[in-house]
Amino acid sequence: MRRRRSLYAMALPAVILIIAFVFIPLVSGIRISLTDWNGFSQSSSFVGLRNYINLFQDQRILNSIKNTFYVGIGDTILQCVFGLLYALILNHKFRGRSAIRAIIYLTVMVSSLIMGYIWYFIVQYDNGALNDILAFFGLDPVDWLGNGKRAVNFILCINSMQFVGQAMVIYLAGLQGIPREMYEAPMIDGATPVQTFFRITLPLLKPAIITNITLKLIGGLQMYDLVVALTGGGPGFSSHTISTMINYLYFDSQNAGYSASLGVVLFIMIMSATIIVNKVIRRNEE
Repeated sequence: MRRRRSLYAMALPAVILIIAFVFIPLVSGIRISLTDWNGFSQSSSFVGLRNYINLFQDQRILNSIKNTFYVGIGDTILQCVFGLLYALILNHKFRGRSAIRAIIYLTVMVSSLIMGYIWYFIVQYDNGALNDILAFFGLDPVDWLGNGKRAVNFILCINSMQFVGQAMVIYLAGLQGIPREMYEAPMIDGATPVQTFFRITLPLLKPAIITNITLKLIGGLQMYDLVVALTGGGPGFSSHTISTMINYLYFDSQNAGYSASLGVVLFIMIMSATIIVNKVIRRNEE
């Protein structure tokens, strides 16, 4: 009994933080989403589910949801695949391995907003480094961010390139936790590297894979900084994600109730996606 009380006491600070910074803001957001509050006035009116109904009739919102899923899923796939590839290569000993690991991971330490502005100066139409290179070879400049689909693809690729080092480190930790003895018997039996990878390495990396998929999916669905730095959601509303649209609805449109309803939808999406992914992966483990 005394041991149980001590465990509860140790868990209490974490529970208090979760209530203060997760549960209370969530309840407050749900309450605001049922009103027409503009974010500044002292009064608001109860509108029920009208904000939620309008969400799925608003083409801007539907496009931001589509972009969010595209970036979230694409980002997860790219980072998990290339992170695993980097980890497999850099798990072998060779000269310069540590330096290459550091270089790949270095971009993780850079703010996404700063990374976005760096790439903006590279791909901007006027005086962008990329268009200056094209001009040097006598080619016409390209408005790289002038097309919504192309802009979203740029955002996806830049974010994947920036955070692939994080996935790599998680995979490296998993690879280095696999005992060398696990590979000895297959090598004696003449197993090929491909067979060894799929029958030994990959199954034993499942905890790392689950961790990476969960982290990358959540991060991709919350995409905000890069969009703000590169396109601001433009041209028009074509490259907005849910996070940037929430910001636009609150501060630019002064429609806090509508913005809060979209925030609740994003929360449900992230929770649902995380639960589904973990259940599918763990079912395959069994």
